[in-house]
This record gives sequence, C-alpha cells and structure tokens, in this order.
Amino acid sequence: MTPQLAMAQALNAALSDAMREDDRVLVYGEDVGPLGGVFRVTDGLAAAFGPQRCFDAPLAEAGIAGTAVGMAMYGLRPVIEMQFDAFAYPAFEQVVSHIAKLRNRTRGELTLPLVIRIPYGGGIGAVEHHSDASEAYYVHTPGLHVVAPATAQDAYSLLRAAIASDDPVVFLEPKRLYRHKGEVARERPAEPLGRAAVRRPGTSATLIAYGPAVPVALAAAEAAADTEGWDLEVVDLRTLVPFDDETVTASVRRTGRAVVVHEAAGFAGFGAEIAARVSQRCFHHLEAPVLRVTGLDLPYPPPLLEQHHLPDVPRVLEAVAALQWPETGSTS
Repeated sequence: MTPQLAMAQALNAALSDAMREDDRVLVYGEDVGPLGGVFRVTDGLAAAFGPQRCFDAPLAEAGIAGTAVGMAMYGLRPVIEMQFDAFAYPAFEQVVSHIAKLRNRTRGELTLPLVIRIPYGGGIGAVEHHSDASEAYYVHTPGLHVVAPATAQDAYSLLRAAIASDDPVVFLEPKRLYRHKGEVARERPAEPLGRAAVRRPGTSATLIAYGPAVPVALAAAEAAADTEGWDLEVVDLRTLVPFDDETVTASVRRTGRAVVVHEAAGFAGFGAEIAARVSQRCFHHLEAPVLRVTGLDLPYPPPLLEQHHLPDVPRVLEAVAALQWPETGSTS
C-alpha cells in the first residue's frame, strides 16, 4: 500500500532519498540542521547524514546563495533553504545576477545544479515578511526554473526532479499545505519539470491555479457543481517555468472560458502572464475574457485580516459567474 504522508514529510523523504543516492547532494540553510527546520522539513537529516551533508548556515541569505554558486560550480548539488519567503530578498542579487545567468555567461561550460527551497505564501496566521507570494520575481528572471507543488506526491516528485536538474530551481513550498496528506510513491519522477496536471476534468470553464491556490480552485469547482450546476475543470500548473502551454491551451480550448487563481497581488502578477498566453493562443475559442482572482494589491495584512486578502471560494465563483454572463462584472 502506498503510504500517506504530509507534504512536509514528502519533502523530507525527497531530500533523504536524493542524499542517500548521490553523495554530492547536501542541504544547508537557516535552522535546517539539528532543529530540522522551522517546519521540520529537514528533520533527521543532520543525524542521518552528518554535519557535512546537512548543516546550519549563518543568517545571511546572500551568503547562503553565493556559497551555493561556488559549490555547484565545483560539482556539488546544494539544496539551500530560505526560512521564509521574504527572507530570500537579501539573496536576490545573487539569484538574479549569478545563479540565473552563470550557465549562459559561460556558454554552457558551467551548469548550476542547485535548488533554492522557499516556504512561501500565507494562510498560517503569520505576519508580513512571513507570508509573501513572491513567484513573480523569479518567473520574470530568465535562467531559473520555478516550481510550486500543491500535493504531497508532487512535493516529493518535483523536488527529486529539481535536485536532478542541471539548471537552478526555485522551489516554492506552500506553507499552509505542509500538513496536508496524500499518497506518496517514493519513486524517481518519470516526468521532467514543466508538466501541468488536470486535477478535475470539466466542460464549463477552466480554473488555472498552482501551489496553495489549487485546493481553493478544487473547492470552488465542487461548490459550483453543487449550487450552480457548472462543471469546472481545474488545471494545476505544478511548474511555473517551464510553462506547460500545451495542457493549459488544450483545456481552455475545450471549455472556452478561463479563470486564473493565485494569492499573490494581481497587478503584474504571474496570472497576467497566464492570461496573456491563454488569450493569444485561444483567442478564437474564448467565449469571455480571461479573468483573475488574486490577492489584493497591498502589503500582506495582519493575521486577523488575511482571510479578506486571500482568494476564496466565493470570489472564484463570482468570477465564474462573470464568465457565464459578462454583464455581471468581473473579479480581480
């Protein structure tokens, strides 16, 4: 029987299996050693593999990222953790100027097989600097792969694929899904990065989501079927870069309508890129404009107000209603 694991456990299993199979893989970052990480994703790794394979780094994110560059250049496969989403910003210069560009700068002579793990997103009652959805910064940077799993199985498989990749991967882990459980087969991933998944087939409209927005989209699809009789398809992107145009385009061409759901702010968010790609590739199939349901365009609110900021089922259903009858308005 396939075991049930929480997402955090699945990530831990992926790290453990990768480290066991390849002694070039090492894990370091903020409190990832004996403590096992704030969210216990690295629990037990230091004891199992020793302090040279899993260890704590100084609280200096630029140093963590810069050290990983040197390690990867010399043949190691580092997996580094930034403790929270906004904590990664001090490392941004290293990520954009060096990690994303080194392979191109050396005309392919050097690869950079490193993974940057970032617990991201809201929904856990944390304050600002602990709840950002920062994917837009990374997807806008050529040279990076960007991953955002929504299930325990994908957390395992996509992290294994990210560690195996010779390109740098920003691995966004939705904090509010860390305790969500699912069956996890601990097998080498058959698919490379860059494949979306249809989580729920449907005919009325397509909901496009990733990471923490996927459960919201699925809940909205169930509610729509129960209350309105709408049959909504849900596409989980899984990998933001490379982007799976084929799966997304095929879905929207079947349904003729699309709503993009993500919790990052809407203005210039990744949903805008998705909407543009869908509009360009599906123009003659669309029955209504592509709409977005996103976080609000403001700094992350205090914990007691975050439920008003994050996309929820009523807002998604309002957008779907606007697709059916455009004169009713739209949601953004």
